Amino acid sequence: MNQEKPTCCYHEDEGFSCHEVAEPSGLCYWHDPRIIKNKPDDKVRLEAFARTGGMLRGISLKRANLSGIDLVKHHSKTGFDMTHAELYRANLQGAHMFNLNLEHASLMKADLRDANVHCANLTNTNLLGVKWKGTKIENIYTGKQIKQERMAREADKLGEVEIALDYYEQSEEIYRDLRKAADREGLFAMAGHFMRKELIMRRHQMPKWSSTRIISKSIDLFCGYGEAPLRVIGFSMVLIFFCALCYFFTGLSYSNQIHQFNFSNNFEQNINLLLNCIYYSVVTFTTLGYGDFIPIGYSKAVAAIEAFTGSFTIALFVVVFVKKMNR
Repeated sequence: MNQEKPTCCYHEDEGFSCHEVAEPSGLCYWHDPRIIKNKPDDKVRLEAFARTGGMLRGISLKRANLSGIDLVKHHSKTGFDMTHAELYRANLQGAHMFNLNLEHASLMKADLRDANVHCANLTNTNLLGVKWKGTKIENIYTGKQIKQERMAREADKLGEVEIALDYYEQSEEIYRDLRKAADREGLFAMAGHFMRKELIMRRHQMPKWSSTRIISKSIDLFCGYGEAPLRVIGFSMVLIFFCALCYFFTGLSYSNQIHQFNFSNNFEQNINLLLNCIYYSVVTFTTLGYGDFIPIGYSKAVAAIEAFTGSFTIALFVVVFVKKMNR
């Protein structure tokens, strides 16, 4: 009787298993991390393996020479599933990896120059040191946080400062590389997103409660490091209304009469006063200064602060808006 050949022992908790013939190590050729896939026919074999339904999840392609490989699942809405794949230092120059699922995989120091990774799922993928020059990265999905950022925040919560700083530094490098790649491809909205993430990672490396970190955080909240002009508008609206309330209670002078909130006023009078205060706040914020209303008492300080902040905010909005439009 023919003895049945042992199958690969690769298994995931999610229930995925490989049924290929096992090597002496107990793993198949593609899942065995000790086998370097750099044979001349490995690229063709892997393409055939993928197209015949082979188990691509968790395969080990560390240092593999797969230049120009075609891993596109043609005539299908979903790409090949390479979750947990190991692609450390793999040569993937000019590779076709459209819609590939690389969730939880490692592309650390992989060479993706001139590769096509359109629509690839890179959630929780290790992207440290990837060579992105000429890579087509439109519509890639990296999740809300890349792997290193998530690990940095977890370490931060546990009070492991040095580990967190290391991961934040790695995150900054990854976001910077992605930003440069997006810029080269003309994907300016994506580049703006990665630039903001890059600066956030840099901020987290600064000492807590330091002036530089506080200023950096303020800029992020105020305008998203220049990538969120709507935040400037939102801040302006909040400031205008807040100052209007201040004028409402501290009072304004109009035609030599003091206009101020008073419980003795009826509801309609107080509403009209509030509307006038909003009007005056807008005029002050935009530094128009019609002169019909005059601040009195504490209103003078509020008006001075609002006028200064307003002129700065309007100038900043113009800069941010022009920057976004020129991208």
